[in-house]
Amino acid sequence: MNSNKMKAIVWTKYGSPDVLQLKEVDKPTPKDNEVLIRIYATTVSAGDCELRRFQLPLLFWLPVRIIMGIRKPKKGRILGQELSGEIESVGKAVTQFKVGDQVVAPTTMKFGGYAEYICLQSTHVMTTKPVNMSFEEAATIPTGGLNALYFLRKGNIQSGQKVLIYGAAGSIGTYAVQIAKYFGAEVTGVDSTGKLDMLRAIGANHVIDYTREDFTKNGKTYDVIIDIVGKSSFSRSVKSLKQYGAYILGNPSLSSMIRGSWISMTTGKSVINALASYKTEDLIYLKELIDARRIKSVIDKRYPLEQIPDAHRYVEKGYKMGNVVITIEENR
Repeated sequence: MNSNKMKAIVWTKYGSPDVLQLKEVDKPTPKDNEVLIRIYATTVSAGDCELRRFQLPLLFWLPVRIIMGIRKPKKGRILGQELSGEIESVGKAVTQFKVGDQVVAPTTMKFGGYAEYICLQSTHVMTTKPVNMSFEEAATIPTGGLNALYFLRKGNIQSGQKVLIYGAAGSIGTYAVQIAKYFGAEVTGVDSTGKLDMLRAIGANHVIDYTREDFTKNGKTYDVIIDIVGKSSFSRSVKSLKQYGAYILGNPSLSSMIRGSWISMTTGKSVINALASYKTEDLIYLKELIDARRIKSVIDKRYPLEQIPDAHRYVEKGYKMGNVVITIEENR
């Protein structure tokens, strides 16, 4: 392949996984304040699938459409929200990183993880890869880990509190269960039948199969309820909170935001619409927890870059436990 070219999965229009096409595109060149990263692994998340087919909550539909492209994705758009890899070159103004550094990073609204290379500003949210993780494992940290940490901090989790996580077996949920346990919480994980053993294995004190039991009808109350997937009953979840409990919505709708503001103003309970912000210091904090072996990644399946459409199909079925990882470079 031409050294000025790279392989990437290009997103040509909104729709089914078949709109994702493997193509040869121009390899990016870092500006003075950028680093060029050779990507070794990325992931396919439920969020990637929502963007691909563009089925987003009304609240986010228009602003994201303007960013991504009104009628179809803007030319050269490449999905992929997180990555691990190695810095291949640096701009002349870069001092934070050097050639050969192994790094992990979210791509934020730039996206671009479904490719062999990406350029990121040296001030972008990024840190060195945990030494005790493979590139595949490390690629799962930015989206799942940063969102989980953000949600839990919004809930002000204290040791001994009872925390329920709805959608606990996904990329965010598996990190949230482990971090909540690290904070000293008694954790209940809610997900489907085939995922409960995994949740126990990563530390959940209790598990609930939502296909067989509605947690809001069992008479138990919680200090913090985190709904990552936006599928719990709003009114019944609020009733399942303790007096000064917090209900955290990781995928809020417009109506839940309005109702949540009223609940927060008129009761001792809090409804928090948590749209995570990413910070380098939080990524470093997660790296330190991983280095100390307090949390780990959960990987369900691995696919090569050219099979990303198949990975999207798998994720959309809802069977995913933890993360689906894309291995971009195997010969390293």
